Amino acid sequence: MATLGAHKKHKVTIVGSGNWGSTIAKVVGENTAANPDLFEKEVQMWVYEEQVEGKKLTELINEKHENVKYLPGIELPHHVVANPSIEDAVKGSTILIFNLPHQFIKGLCKQIQGVILPFARGISCIKGVDVRESEIRLFSEVIGEQLGIYCGALSGANIANEVAQEKWCETTIAYDPPPVDSQAPTPARTPPNRSPAASQLDLTKLDQHKDVSGKPSKVKLTPLASEYAAIDHVTMKILFHRPYFHVRVVSDVAGVSLSGALKNIVALAAGWVDGLGWGDNAKAAIMRVGLLEMVEFGKRFFGKTIQTKTFTEESAGVADLITTCSGGRNHRCAKMSVVEGKSISEIEDRELNGQKLQGVSTAEEVYTFLRSQGLEQDFPLFTAVYKILKGEEKYENIPQLIEKDTVSTDADEK
Repeated sequence: MATLGAHKKHKVTIVGSGNWGSTIAKVVGENTAANPDLFEKEVQMWVYEEQVEGKKLTELINEKHENVKYLPGIELPHHVVANPSIEDAVKGSTILIFNLPHQFIKGLCKQIQGVILPFARGISCIKGVDVRESEIRLFSEVIGEQLGIYCGALSGANIANEVAQEKWCETTIAYDPPPVDSQAPTPARTPPNRSPAASQLDLTKLDQHKDVSGKPSKVKLTPLASEYAAIDHVTMKILFHRPYFHVRVVSDVAGVSLSGALKNIVALAAGWVDGLGWGDNAKAAIMRVGLLEMVEFGKRFFGKTIQTKTFTEESAGVADLITTCSGGRNHRCAKMSVVEGKSISEIEDRELNGQKLQGVSTAEEVYTFLRSQGLEQDFPLFTAVYKILKGEEKYENIPQLIEKDTVSTDADEK
């Protein structure tokens, strides 16, 4: 764990290089250069190798300092290095930032098991949930369990192209520093008149931490090596905060992760409503019901750790919901599918340059989980989106599908 003798610099790797991954690489690369006492300047960015313009994508990125396929027109810091080898890219890194479609994360984690530093820490920028039969997990937990590390999450009202163009916005990072890393903070973090050695922690339990369900984690963490400065809220803000990308750091990993996943389901419904030409009132109704279902889902399945205020006060919550239902790709493609009379998959193929809508896969996974619990009727909007995607219902039936008993009584308020 970090001690008074900390002197090694943190090395950062971005795992993923799509539109959002390349944008985060730009943000992080600017901050590693601006904070040479804390971070190594070079940032490794793992790139799935493919041919573009007759050349390897990694070669183009390293020559032009631009991801010409997924983030064209945006210059990346010259010390952001595209690397086609995931094993080489993560080697020696203390901070791993995961930013790739969630369907690839498990296979990728298998590739780097035993390769990464045992005390590395992670941040997941991945939108979605992992469903296995009747169990639902967040990808921060999937990453943590597969790699034996602690992993937080980043999510917010962040349309990638706007961030890359340095248009001001906010984001939320959820990182709850594990007790094993808290035994001895660095000098700059030590409260006045208190020695780092004066910790009141039970040192016999420092390797124990709880997962997002509030249960003891299956992962036994390796303490952060004493040569490094603490990886805590301060370090995370230094790594990600830019004048155009304002960061708030919280501890609610479940709330931030769920917000980032579930809002994409709501955005599909908002896009359909816009495609039907029903106006802003209708879309506001979709967002209201969607926010209620997001909060209820979090309370019901992650109630031991989730904080409702994350959904209502943080960029990862209501702000991201508004943005995604107004200008995000899930909303945009859903609207096009109605206007043009085409399927979502046809729109994806034409508009997304080989990428996929996270809302579609998340809707399917969430419905699978709700059905296993017999709770489809408790989440009518999530259920309606799934059924429309499967062709079992029509866009025009959304009002009836999501309507609940709207009569409230004084008893309901007590």
